Amino acid sequence: MSVTSTAPGSVSSLDRPAPGSLYSDAERVRRDGTRWTLVQGILAPVQFVVFLISLGLVLRYLATGAGYEAATISIVIKTVFLIVIMITGAIWEKVVFGQYLFAPAFFWEDVFSFGVITLHSWYMIALLTGSMAPDALMYVALAAYAAYVINAGQFLWKLRMARLDAEGRA
Repeated sequence: MSVTSTAPGSVSSLDRPAPGSLYSDAERVRRDGTRWTLVQGILAPVQFVVFLISLGLVLRYLATGAGYEAATISIVIKTVFLIVIMITGAIWEKVVFGQYLFAPAFFWEDVFSFGVITLHSWYMIALLTGSMAPDALMYVALAAYAAYVINAGQFLWKLRMARLDAEGRA
């Protein structure tokens, strides 16, 4: 059974990207027409700056033992940004691809994003329950940050692919 609805956010059986393309023509129009693309475009670099600051504070704490509170606050702020970008990213996927997560074009990025969220959540739960020592918490944060860098790289690669595809179409 094929879906033929043309309502915003719905995906027609004819709405498939050409081989080698990330977006179909209709998906590209929806991507370019939604405010959620701009939201993601703003949140992603802001989150990266927050990550860099927090990484510096975490490494400073691990190297010197000083600045635990600042490092902790920065990790919590980074986690909030991650949650916000995950929620707005799911909305963006719904608008562009017709489903909140795991659209074929971003399936593996979404899978890995859940790993990133899991590590950040582990940190937050351990922090709130007091179940880990400060150094251990910082190492969990570093693992979460390593996963975040890989995931960010996945999304940057997709952005590059989309740009190359757009240049090829022009």
